[in-house]
Amino acid sequence: MTAPENRQAGSSNWTRRGVLGGLLAAPALLVAACNGDTGGGASGKAGAAGGAQSGAATTKGADTPRTSTARITVTPADGATAAPFTRPIKVAVTGGTLTSVTATDEKGRAVAGTLSADRHGWVSTDPLASGTRYTVAVAATDPDELESDAHAAFATAAPAHTFVGHFTPENGATVGVGMPVSINFSRPITDRKAVQDAITVTARPGVEIVGHWFSSTRLDFRPQEYWAKGTVVTLSLRLKDVEGADGVYGTQSKDVSFTVGRSRTSVADLSADTLTVTTDGVVTATYPIIGGAPATRTWGGKLVIAEQYLQTKMDSQTVGLGDEYNIPDVPHAQRLTSSGTFIHGNYWSPQGAFGAQNLSHGCIALRDVKGAGDPQTDGAVFFKESLVGDVVEVVNSGDRTVDPANGLSGWNLSWAAWKAGSAV
Repeated sequence: MTAPENRQAGSSNWTRRGVLGGLLAAPALLVAACNGDTGGGASGKAGAAGGAQSGAATTKGADTPRTSTARITVTPADGATAAPFTRPIKVAVTGGTLTSVTATDEKGRAVAGTLSADRHGWVSTDPLASGTRYTVAVAATDPDELESDAHAAFATAAPAHTFVGHFTPENGATVGVGMPVSINFSRPITDRKAVQDAITVTARPGVEIVGHWFSSTRLDFRPQEYWAKGTVVTLSLRLKDVEGADGVYGTQSKDVSFTVGRSRTSVADLSADTLTVTTDGVVTATYPIIGGAPATRTWGGKLVIAEQYLQTKMDSQTVGLGDEYNIPDVPHAQRLTSSGTFIHGNYWSPQGAFGAQNLSHGCIALRDVKGAGDPQTDGAVFFKESLVGDVVEVVNSGDRTVDPANGLSGWNLSWAAWKAGSAV
């Protein structure tokens, strides 16, 4: 038999209730120990955009989260659907400094910008495009190195008023050596420099090419001399969002190219009533012709074929000559001026007049047949061998030189006068 346990004064009384109480209290002590300050900390982030407030963050050794004092504002604001594309993106921060700004368009292309010296602001330097979605991501820190960030997504508005440039020749065309690049605008242009700066014309092989404004709606480009045969010419239009007039913006961004064919020019001598054709430096044909009568002489100077029609109607009323003529089926007609001068086939004049008399109302006529069905006539052969852009120079007509703005007649300006019409 064992001896009874001796209990000393001040010793613990280990009753069953006391043991259970101690065991139940232990988990609470463990949890408290795990959450105690161990000397480390974590930094949090919260976003703000369009002027919203930045979120909270903690510093090392802190028991409770602290809010960054950096406040970020993005303009245009997050969610904007019709932001002005004429204004830059702006980012500003108060109570801190910017550490990064990234702006991209809907295709992922970066938008360049500049950061202020004090790192309190950022402004985009690339122009924004109309009708385009953009995203902006921003980060900043306050003096305690607490971080704040912001994200914004917005879309720019489409312009309310627009213009386009209708150009000739068309993409892929083969043209004559006298073909200029001619652009007619759908609205009058007041800022000619801005528009011309947005258009480039280049050639291979290279040659100086200059633009000339004939009016507020027409801009042509050409070199000093006729194009060399085989030249490839490229027109680059970068008119999208260019302000051509107050509140009126361009919409085009495209490239078109055309090729210059063989070198072919013709001289219509209305004293001898002959048309002499030179191809690649060699005279290849001479045709008897009829020119303008004394009362309706043919314009003199360098004219360029702008359009071609196998047959077309010619009505004197459309050119201010009353009821002089109305021919429904003029064969092998090729336009030389916008005012109505053509070089065309003629089946109604006496055969003996060709090469001997000037009887027309201003056009140049070659022998032809009604219906344009005989490929051997002078009119048919000349038509078949011609290209838009071929030059027909009229000499000894007895009339003044054609207005350079009448058709594609800009070759009648000296190079100095042509360059004087440029806005750049």
